[in-house]
Amino acid sequence: MKRLNFELSSTAKVVEVVIVVVIVVVVVVVVVVVVVVVVVVVVVVVVVVVIVAITVDIAVLVLVIVIIFSFDAINPATIATMAVIRYFVEVVVVVVVVIVVVVVVVVVVVVVVVVVVVVVVVVIVVVVAVVLVVVVAVVVVVVVVVVVVVVVVVVVIVILVVVVVVILVLEVVVVVAVVVVVVVVVVVVA
Repeated sequence: MKRLNFELSSTAKVVEVVIVVVIVVVVVVVVVVVVVVVVVVVVVVVVVVVIVAITVDIAVLVLVIVIIFSFDAINPATIATMAVIRYFVEVVVVVVVVIVVVVVVVVVVVVVVVVVVVVVVVVIVVVVAVVLVVVVAVVVVVVVVVVVVVVVVVVVIVILVVVVVVILVLEVVVVVAVVVVVVVVVVVVA
């Protein structure tokens, strides 16, 4: 009887260890996946925003050069209007990109959290009678890790929004500078 109890106790300890290892591995994988996804998304968004800004800037500069060297009279108001239109095009593109990124990141985080919760609940239901204390402790750790991941994602989103805002502010400065330079050139040429 004592030997049977010892074997049952040993089996329970093995099950505890297996459960802890499985849950820890799942949590680590989830955290890594979330962090990688967030980093990739942020990099892609920044690259897209920069490419769009540079492309539109080049297009506007080419258009301004064409107008300056055309036979038509140069109208500073038209040039300023083009610069403003260019800025608003960039704003719209950037806002759309940021909204899409935020939605994607939120969906990914929600899916990951749901998967983790489901896995943990299944494990608890399967072995709750054997290792209640250990599972509860691990669940607490899992919840803490998930909360930390969510906080990290939120911080990354905030940083992304700040970066985009800074880019837009710089674009405003560029627009003003282009308009001033063009107007000065027009006045000098005239």
